[in-house]
Amino acid sequence: MGPSDADRIFKSLRESRALKTGIMEDIEDFRIFVDNVDKDKMSDMTENIIKKQLIRYTQAQCDLWNIPIIDGVPSGYYWERFSNTWENQYTRMLVIRDRKVLLVPKRIVSFSKEYTPPKYLQRFVLNFLQNEQLRLNGPLVQRRKNKAKAKYVTKKSVKEKEEEQQPINKNWLAKFTEKHPEIFKNFRQNTRSKIHPVLNSDISFENIFDLCTFLENRLKQIPFGGEGATIYHRTIVGIMELLFYPHLCAPTIEQEIHEGRKRIDIVFDNCAESGFFFRLCNTYDIPSRFIIVECKNYSRDVANPELDQIGGRFSPNRGKMGIITCRTANDMHTFISRCSDTYRDSRGLIIPLVDDDFYTLLHYKAEGNELGIDNYMQKRFHDIALV
Repeated sequence: MGPSDADRIFKSLRESRALKTGIMEDIEDFRIFVDNVDKDKMSDMTENIIKKQLIRYTQAQCDLWNIPIIDGVPSGYYWERFSNTWENQYTRMLVIRDRKVLLVPKRIVSFSKEYTPPKYLQRFVLNFLQNEQLRLNGPLVQRRKNKAKAKYVTKKSVKEKEEEQQPINKNWLAKFTEKHPEIFKNFRQNTRSKIHPVLNSDISFENIFDLCTFLENRLKQIPFGGEGATIYHRTIVGIMELLFYPHLCAPTIEQEIHEGRKRIDIVFDNCAESGFFFRLCNTYDIPSRFIIVECKNYSRDVANPELDQIGGRFSPNRGKMGIITCRTANDMHTFISRCSDTYRDSRGLIIPLVDDDFYTLLHYKAEGNELGIDNYMQKRFHDIALV
């Protein structure tokens, strides 16, 4: 943002009653209580603060999908929390038509229609003041012209009465919230329950049935063995991201661990707030902050060495849940039993998925049957845990 905008925002922050009294706890609260700040400025500020993380995400996505990026590009200032300073660096960045572009995980993006000053005022503040007038039988109470003569108070009359004392603006909201912090707490909790990450359909006009059919046919056409390993790897990333979003997000490939001595084929962030991937940690006590995926484009069955390999990537902090994908299993019962051995020895949970599993899951996705996908993963877990 330009220097004039920055000066106005800084002045508003410095003079903000909400900041001085501690009402504001998160940067998103600036939009409610600070003058000169709305959704666009909030977006700008947030982007600048987390720019370093967005650059890393952009680099990972470009590496994943073979999008060319340029080295030695100045990043622009970002906040470095370890040094408490704004820093700049030369790094690899996506540049399109001479403009630097940052990619943002769609899982952290949502529409900004709920967390606004008008919504706070209309649905919570004025509601509270209406009820207070009724509770205290205040001067704004009227009676209906029917037999029941029920009491009522209009929001319009409440608003007009308040505006006689002071204009209703962000400073007024801050003063009200200082007196009634529980109302803002209710607003925050209620609004957050309504905010959801954007859906694929919100940002893409691709027909989901056609997309699932394309991915299924692409998987069928990949040759087994080393020749098709890379395209198999990338195809599995795309299929899993489509199937499991928004529960799993931000995939990275060939993630280095142990100072580069080992690599993980794919790592997903587990962002689930419900469903199978949420239950892993919250019901079954399986550490699953990240979901580790190993892809085997074999023409033979996966055996114990491959399962030991993925088990070696587990750790309490990284997670102890993995998915091993392969093309086929001549003896799925033995495959599941081997995964069960790992689980019963408390070494972690490994779920096997072969091509036929992905075909079934893609059919569920094409039909919009999200519950079918969840139940399928749950049943595979039961097959392993209860063998």
